[in-house]
Amino acid sequence: MTPISTTADLAAFCNQLKGQPFVAVDTEFMRETTYWPKLCLIQAAAPGGIEACIDPLADGLDLSPFLDILRDESILKVFHAARQDVEIFNNLGAMPRPLFDTQIAGMAAGFGEQIAYDALVRQMLKIELDKSSRFTDWSRRPLSDNQLTYALADVTHLARLFPILRGSLEKAGRLAWVEEEMEALVDPDLYDVNPDNAWKRLRPRKHAAKYMAVFKAVAAWRERTAQTRDQPRGRILKDDAIDELASQAPTDAAAMDRLRGVPKGFSGSKFGPDLMAAIREALKDPEAYAPVVEREKPSHNPAAGAVVELLKVLLKARAEDAGVASKLIATVSDLEKIANDDKADVGALTGWRKDAFGADALKLKRGELALVLDGTRVRVVEVRRAPKQAAAE
Repeated sequence: MTPISTTADLAAFCNQLKGQPFVAVDTEFMRETTYWPKLCLIQAAAPGGIEACIDPLADGLDLSPFLDILRDESILKVFHAARQDVEIFNNLGAMPRPLFDTQIAGMAAGFGEQIAYDALVRQMLKIELDKSSRFTDWSRRPLSDNQLTYALADVTHLARLFPILRGSLEKAGRLAWVEEEMEALVDPDLYDVNPDNAWKRLRPRKHAAKYMAVFKAVAAWRERTAQTRDQPRGRILKDDAIDELASQAPTDAAAMDRLRGVPKGFSGSKFGPDLMAAIREALKDPEAYAPVVEREKPSHNPAAGAVVELLKVLLKARAEDAGVASKLIATVSDLEKIANDDKADVGALTGWRKDAFGADALKLKRGELALVLDGTRVRVVEVRRAPKQAAAE
């Protein structure tokens, strides 16, 4: 098997993809030692046996014909566990819209949470995938026939199972259930690499202006440095060190060297002066530099913790009843907000999620539902109130 390695061959392949209802896509990449993922191979397959591996590392290959396919909104792009693939193509200026993620769809179809591709193929197509090339270094050339066959199988089977999975969801009336999740995957904000927004991916432990100003400045400095040097963030500075730097706000080498979370001798390294300069700049006017962080309102309900635990049990029961992964219905954060507020702004209290779980969650809080252990299964039963009690209320 020979991967596509010339722009002419790629253009010819992409001409076959034009007009197709969908194309299954996967990538092989490396990023263990880099900030930016290194795209090593692209696999694509469409109905009618149209399939190929594309070698983005080939000298002179222009990916534009394939990127145009990803931008073509008349063609549905099918991935499994799409997020990292989408990140790569977004970096290349080709957000793949519209998109269908079979892992998310599998959650709505009763295959459990975050089902792996090989497990989905096994359950839906009764095919056992060969994993012998699973740990290939995809940046090395040449790739063997076995490696290319293994890689191509990631899309050929995907192209077969997608229509079946989508048809199952349509029949069950659940296709709309996953559309919101698919839209979230192609939201550019999800892949934002603006250094000034890097602090948002972390968890600040304080909210004082001075702390948040330094926290933001250090996070931005690390992000810029990682991008410029093309190194993982953690190799530049660990997350814990950002919190410690924000707490202590060192402005000279001696103060920085006293911090336990900062590598020994960091202040005297090539990074130290730039980092201290970023901290000093933030401290010139912390009130203006610090980002505004919305704090969650403290709970005034002493039983909120117990309510959350009951909601977890209810969620599991309702998810099992519906044959849907509980993660698709609600998160623990959603449950905490519902425990404290009947009108919480969470997805679990709107649309199909409210029908599947949210309405019952509010009934449970009001004492209108009970959870009963029936053998090894939890049943949800309505609580019958005595006439006098109902009238009194």
